[in-house]
Amino acid sequence: MCGIAGIFGANDTEAVSSMLRAMAHRGPDDEGLYADPAVTLGHRRLAIIDVSPAGHQPMSTADGAIQIVFNGEIYNYREKRAALEARGHRFHSQSDTEVLLALYERYGEDFLSHLRGIFALALYDRRAGAGREKLLLARDNFGIKPLLYAERNGRLVFASELKGLLASGLVSREPDPEAVRMLLSLGSIQQPRTFIREAKALPSGHYLTVERGRTRLQRYWGYATDRIAGLRKRRYEEQVDALREVLVDTVRLQMVADVPVGAFLSGGVDSSLIAALMARETNGRVLTFSVGFDYGANTQDESRDAAETAVLLDTDHTRVHVGNSEVAEHLKGFIRGLDQPSVDGLNSYFVSYAAAQRATVALSGTGGDELFLGYPWFAHIEHQFGSDPLDDAGRRGWRQLWRLTPPSTTADGDAGAKFRNGYGGLYHCFGPDFADRLLNPALRAETGWCGFDQDLDPADEIRQAGALDRASVLCLNSYTRNQLLRDIDACSMAHSLEVRVPFLDREVADFALSLPHEAKLRVGEQTLAPGASYDESGVKRIVCDVARSYLPAEFFAKRSKTGFILPVDDWLRGPLADILADALSPASVAAAGWFDPVTVSEISAGFLRRERHWSHPWVLMIAELWRRDVLAR
Repeated sequence: MCGIAGIFGANDTEAVSSMLRAMAHRGPDDEGLYADPAVTLGHRRLAIIDVSPAGHQPMSTADGAIQIVFNGEIYNYREKRAALEARGHRFHSQSDTEVLLALYERYGEDFLSHLRGIFALALYDRRAGAGREKLLLARDNFGIKPLLYAERNGRLVFASELKGLLASGLVSREPDPEAVRMLLSLGSIQQPRTFIREAKALPSGHYLTVERGRTRLQRYWGYATDRIAGLRKRRYEEQVDALREVLVDTVRLQMVADVPVGAFLSGGVDSSLIAALMARETNGRVLTFSVGFDYGANTQDESRDAAETAVLLDTDHTRVHVGNSEVAEHLKGFIRGLDQPSVDGLNSYFVSYAAAQRATVALSGTGGDELFLGYPWFAHIEHQFGSDPLDDAGRRGWRQLWRLTPPSTTADGDAGAKFRNGYGGLYHCFGPDFADRLLNPALRAETGWCGFDQDLDPADEIRQAGALDRASVLCLNSYTRNQLLRDIDACSMAHSLEVRVPFLDREVADFALSLPHEAKLRVGEQTLAPGASYDESGVKRIVCDVARSYLPAEFFAKRSKTGFILPVDDWLRGPLADILADALSPASVAAAGWFDPVTVSEISAGFLRRERHWSHPWVLMIAELWRRDVLAR
């Protein structure tokens, strides 16, 4: 895991060196630069595979005609290396980076279809001669690793972080009003937008080429149902056995490293299953990590469940305690690490802080809920848009969500609008109406009102699929990619920790989207009340049944899908109260010019009266603290 940066169209080592300094936390082990008249490439290295100098980047082919800077890991690189060696290719290192170069030499742009991994990379190809050089940027299937870019004055500037782009001095610090609006409405910014007007995120599953003055954006992978032919009609017991094989293989591949590898352990079924599968692949005890707090979250403190699971699996477990006196100092580190404002991320920051004390790589259960229908609201989606009936109360609730926006102007009309509005009503921060009210009048005039339907339209990728598969991919393309994965990367790399996500592997995704929904969600006699156990709720049915081979029956009868709960409400009223008051003061809000001071004061007062959820003042405070740390320099 690393940080990459570069400028295509100029030799500017000073600018790229500044970009690398801004991202030093992403790669504390090594730094490298390559420059010629057409390009400058930079790399900060967190050494994980082949930690020797042979893995140094930028790395080139033997003749120097192709250069690469690469952030991520290619899990199937050993298999690809063996196949290339059988065709006569000779390697000089043990790194997966060199395998990427060889695959590109052999297959050209199609090399991306051969990869299982998490990656953001830049390839510079000058084989065609001066004036015909080519730059290729690519990002992994799910958007796990970030890659941001900006085009200005005939140059393309790219980096792993916004802070890196801004450090070049070539990209304006002006915020994007639409991104500010999205942050307020949804709690995160929908890619390819970023908080900075000039900067874009390369979409997941895409690559971008620049050659002879022309920029081309091309998709190489997307979600689809039934890629595994016949799986949907197989006996359920066969589906369980097949998923077990896929997960065993995926976890085995994702444990490859020449440094210590551990796992986040929340106490839920996803992380517990991953830790159990890791234990099968190692002769020693798996390193596992959880975080506990002083108060507030104690009634839902998953670190106690995690400790019980660690005993069951005999892992080498570390529970890091975060006291109230430490919270303000941690907040400073969190803001410094967070690459753009978000309503989330603090949980990822703390568990990464715990894991980085003993490991360089950690596996996470992220993605299991989205692919295998672990969120209880999936049942409501099925009731409304699938085959199961909905009671009168549920129908009234969905009608209320549908009225959030006017009739759709998107291609699939009112039916698609209702689907996206219903989903947006489940996953949002302030929502479109209050977000519009919260914006400073100048920003409001530039953005205009925009509803869930329009914001989520690009994420609604498989519109002809069944309701649950469609909602699963919509969630992966919005909440998961734009909030969870973005925050996990920024907050883990703040601690120089690489996080891998076995559930978000293309083989696992294809498997999940080839299953019938009843294999993932048991409908009918189920309890969707908060705190319902896995057995009672029926969520993630097939994942639970795979996990029964490794965990006792009482795990599923007693444990529930609760999420990682932090005592943020108590912190904002206690150790962070002064910071909150200062950040949301009328003077601070007016100085920033993003939000309406009167409306912000209403939110602050409502929170203090316990009439507003903590996430509302929190996201406003984070935006202001991030502005001071990143934009006001």
